[in-house]
Amino acid sequence: MGPLLESKYRVPARRPGTVARPRLLEALDGAVRTAVTVVSAPAGFGKSTLLAEWLATPPAGTTAAAWVSLDERDDDPTLFWTYAVTAMQAAAGVGDGALAVLASSPASTETALVAVLNDLARMPRDLVLVLDDVHLVNSPAVHEGIAFLLEHRPPRLHLVLATRVDPPLPLARWRARGELLEVRAADLRFTEQESAAYLNGPMGLALSEHDVATLDGRAEGWIAALQLAALSMRGRDDVGAFIAGFAGDDRHVVDYLAEEVLARQPDDVRDFLLETSILERLTGPLCDAVTGRPGGRGTLVALERANLFLVPLDDRRQWYRYHHLFADVLRAHLVDERPDTVPELHRRAGRWFSDHGDTPAAVDHALAGGHVDRAADLMEGAMSTMRRERREAELGSWVRSLPHEIVRVRPVLGMAFVGALAQASEFDTVEQRLADVERAVRPDGGTWPAQPPPGLVVVDEEGYRSVPAGLEVYRAALALRRADLDAAAAHAREALSLTPVSDDLTRAAAGALGGLASWARGDLARAEAAYVESVAGLHRAGFVADVLGCCIALGDIRRTLGRPSDAERLHRWALALTDPAAPIRGTADMHVALAGVLIERDDLTGAAEHLDTSRRLGEHRGLPQNPYRSRVAEARLLEARGDPDGALTLLDEAERVHDTDYSPDVAPVPAVRARLRLRRGELQHAEAWARERQLAPDDELTYLREYEHLTLARLLLARRDGAGPDAAAGLLARLHAAAEDGGRVGSLIEILVLEALAAQARGDVPSALDALRRAVTLAEPEGVVRVVADEGPSIAVLLRTFTKHDPGYAYGRRLLAPCAGTAPASRALVDPLSERELDVLRLLGSDLDGPDIARELSVSLNTVRTHTKSIYAKLGVNSRRAAVRRAHELGVLPRRR
Repeated sequence: MGPLLESKYRVPARRPGTVARPRLLEALDGAVRTAVTVVSAPAGFGKSTLLAEWLATPPAGTTAAAWVSLDERDDDPTLFWTYAVTAMQAAAGVGDGALAVLASSPASTETALVAVLNDLARMPRDLVLVLDDVHLVNSPAVHEGIAFLLEHRPPRLHLVLATRVDPPLPLARWRARGELLEVRAADLRFTEQESAAYLNGPMGLALSEHDVATLDGRAEGWIAALQLAALSMRGRDDVGAFIAGFAGDDRHVVDYLAEEVLARQPDDVRDFLLETSILERLTGPLCDAVTGRPGGRGTLVALERANLFLVPLDDRRQWYRYHHLFADVLRAHLVDERPDTVPELHRRAGRWFSDHGDTPAAVDHALAGGHVDRAADLMEGAMSTMRRERREAELGSWVRSLPHEIVRVRPVLGMAFVGALAQASEFDTVEQRLADVERAVRPDGGTWPAQPPPGLVVVDEEGYRSVPAGLEVYRAALALRRADLDAAAAHAREALSLTPVSDDLTRAAAGALGGLASWARGDLARAEAAYVESVAGLHRAGFVADVLGCCIALGDIRRTLGRPSDAERLHRWALALTDPAAPIRGTADMHVALAGVLIERDDLTGAAEHLDTSRRLGEHRGLPQNPYRSRVAEARLLEARGDPDGALTLLDEAERVHDTDYSPDVAPVPAVRARLRLRRGELQHAEAWARERQLAPDDELTYLREYEHLTLARLLLARRDGAGPDAAAGLLARLHAAAEDGGRVGSLIEILVLEALAAQARGDVPSALDALRRAVTLAEPEGVVRVVADEGPSIAVLLRTFTKHDPGYAYGRRLLAPCAGTAPASRALVDPLSERELDVLRLLGSDLDGPDIARELSVSLNTVRTHTKSIYAKLGVNSRRAAVRRAHELGVLPRRR
């Protein structure tokens, strides 16, 4: 998506000379006490003017106010909500997360709304959001989003809808709930007194009471008609006759008065109005280019002074727009009177915008003028810049704007459109478009011609030379989406063979896709080599945002290989490529990646600083993966700090915004959540997850499911049946062999820790200590902590034994402190104590002996002994006194005061 037009989300200033309407301002004050206000009336009833006046008047003036001026383009839900959230962000500082979601490809409207609703719930004061000209938006998806926002709104959010017709929203339901305030045309009509104040005040007429009453009666309080009538009466000697002949319904009155206004303008002013009516926004030099005459700046100033329906868009009076109603009339007259000039006017406007670097506006005018070939030329010429700036959403809108027959003969443009669709995950037509490109260039399937065949149009000759390799690149991407890793790797290799060494961008894309296929297979060494080459190529090509994107994957690979220090150096190098004063997309991702490394080292303060920096940058400074990755990292941080509830909430959010952006999903969010549930002692949730994923200890192992199988091993260890540890041990042995074969040292450390716990559960302490020693030996050089510490008190018992047997092993003692910090009460136990076991444990801390405990609990002495044995095993102790002491340490029992 390109830059937003700031004037669309700026609250309009109070207009000078506005007629005081205290009855309506008082009515609107109710908007800050209700959920939604609908201001509904036909065109020209002063809806926008009234709302601007109200927002500038206490008590509305003491409330945060956001405003969006809508137009037909806002039928796109992503664009609509981007403007709406940007307006709220400007007014109340909320919505960074929502904007990031909306900037991702594909955008998720509901996820963005959830994010902004969460922000709004924390606001200290009320916020009024005005959506002006809602009738211009017909998208059901937008209407559903508005309804969702209102149904889940926090009490301090108040929505005001200004519209010509009632929107398709559940107004009746809100009315019945008392949550709807309505201001209708009957309320907005000028009273006779207001008409007199308007006509004889700001409009400068001196009408009699009879003339005012006549004109007001004919206009029926319609403000636009009164304004146009007043303009027509200026300088007339026959005001009375004019008023007497003034009649007709709204549509006819507009046509009649517009003609009167236009007819009374000097020819040069009338020509200027008609010719510049094609513009959505006006500035002096642009108007000069469109009309072919100088003096545009002066004319705009004069039109504003004459109150001729010109609205300033900035404080410096550089940019303006026509009043929407007046612009509609002007365009209608232009088409009726001078239809042959319209294409040429759009051509001139497009040329001006193109010369001034605003390609999207130039494209709009080329399309509006019917110059589709010119639009296609502009699009093709802008593709490199659009790709470098990651403006996939805007490219996607271009895809839908050109006829197929135009794109079919433009192979470079066709390939660019394929890239836009692939980035937006719209794969339905990608294969067909690739086939169209190939068929157009080599219909007989022969060798690729060095020059475009006759009949094809190529603007970017260098782009044409990269089309053959590009076809293979996108076919590799399609194969990855199908999880056909062999085909993906084959297409990536073919792309590399077709790409000259000098084409860094295409080679980098092909190499990264091949690396993704290797990564998904578990061949991380090959994946790392491919990504190293891709990062270097993208760096040489100047595609810094894509360098950052590749560094996300490369860092993950290096951490799995057991080299987090290399990952950290990579992320810091990538971060140094960005300008802190003008951060680009991907900057936030680097801070999140660094936080991930620091969390593993238990540097929670450093990790929190990087996550805070990422949040301040805003998710719109992140790539598509960042919304979910940042939440997962924050969840890891919260859990390490002893807030598992907050961590679970973030993981739920992460799942809603999940997008791996082609990377293999090697640590699925549901599996991350299942691990947290296990550490909280919530086995039933983890069991449900395992059933849903159809996981079993004897599954065929693949790297893509390694994380899930390691989670399953934890679940097996936590089960109370005797077979669990044995099943876990068998699964872990196979995972161990696979990780060693793949050189995945990071995975191996985790597997060894779990093997130690499995051996401990089976009573094989020597094997447990041996596995733990190997894990600590691998973890120490890289300072890895959390993979051990996350196992909490269960691993702490082994670490104590380990350090006693080998007191010189300082790193083992280093790991003990965070293990204790991972233990929120009894949930820290891998196998939590049952309620009856807790009852027995409490009594073990008393002076009662075994028979007395049995009598106290009304159970047999054998039952007490069985529970006691289980308690000892779970706490890793072998005496009553040690059990009570350990329970106090873990918070399972409150400490005595």
